[in-house]
Amino acid sequence: MPEGGPLAGVRVVELAGIGPGPYAVMLLADMGADVVRVDRVGGPGADYTPNPVIERGRRSVALDLKQADGVAVLLDLVAAADVLVESYRPGVAERLGFGPDRCLAANPRLVYGRLSAFGQDGPLATVVGHDVNYIGMTGALHSIGRAGERPVPPLNLVGDLGGGAASLAFGVVCALLESRTSGRGQVVDANVLESTASLLGLVHGLRAQGRWSGERGTNLLDTGCPYYDVYTCADGRWMAFGAIEERFFRTALEVLGVEDPSLRGAHKDRTRWPALRAALTVAFARRTRDAWTAAFEGREACVSPVLDLDEAAAHPHAVARGGYAPIPGSDLPQPTPTPGSAAAPRRCRRRPPRRGARCRGARGAGVRRRPRRRARRGRRGGGS
Repeated sequence: MPEGGPLAGVRVVELAGIGPGPYAVMLLADMGADVVRVDRVGGPGADYTPNPVIERGRRSVALDLKQADGVAVLLDLVAAADVLVESYRPGVAERLGFGPDRCLAANPRLVYGRLSAFGQDGPLATVVGHDVNYIGMTGALHSIGRAGERPVPPLNLVGDLGGGAASLAFGVVCALLESRTSGRGQVVDANVLESTASLLGLVHGLRAQGRWSGERGTNLLDTGCPYYDVYTCADGRWMAFGAIEERFFRTALEVLGVEDPSLRGAHKDRTRWPALRAALTVAFARRTRDAWTAAFEGREACVSPVLDLDEAAAHPHAVARGGYAPIPGSDLPQPTPTPGSAAAPRRCRRRPPRRGARCRGARGAGVRRRPRRRARRGRRGGGS
């Protein structure tokens, strides 16, 4: 069984950033890409907080990219790479001397992946923001929350990660496939705004069919529907109720002991949704979350417990599949790489690097290096 992963042999140069850029590169590293992160010589900026999970799988070299010799070393790295990833504001890479034109001149087969907030051009191209701002401008944030209440930010899962980062990683891999055929590199222009809008494709389709209202908290998937919601149990914890299909709905009512015959047909009748919600609320409040979990075990009803982060990592299914592994130097868990395949066993290949540690293949002015390790078994010591 191959151990390197499906991206083994793909060399990636990552220009250190924050937010979705590092997560996109983590996805590439998890699949076996050899990633060198270019950090600042003077250390990270004040807005940077190290993250031991999304920074895994790299080596690190420090360059002063405001100096010509630092840029020259970066271009040397680019010349031997397959991919470069940057998440600067539009125009910054060009101003510093390593924009797409210069990098593709150094390496015509290069995939130049860039991730921005609003895209490389347009009226908002240089406007600052964070996930909550971007998803607010797509309709995603407006759609998340209960009727009559404020929208609820869904962490930064929708914009930064599920949108921008995943779009960049997918675009880079697609461009790599095309480059292997054509021999030509290209620029992958991903941005959080449009990637988030793409995630709303299902909702836009439902609207076109007249099956989705613009009023928050009144639709099938946004807590408007009583059979797709979260209910509080006797111990104050919660169960997730997603019995959309009729047969699952009937089984759920049976397990809950909801015997009112008038509710049997309430599944598709909006006029009876308030009565159904009230009955489900009363039923779940009779027992604890774990008691309901046990009651629904083995029953096809689409009802499950709402777990916290520690419970999720310790769940028997996650344990059986190796879904989590310890963060190096910590007792806390991290999700293991996904998806898995014969070429991509689910294991964390390399811990996060020491910032600016010596990197094999990076030599020259502007590189901060640690003392060379003594060679072992006839091979040079690698970076962290």
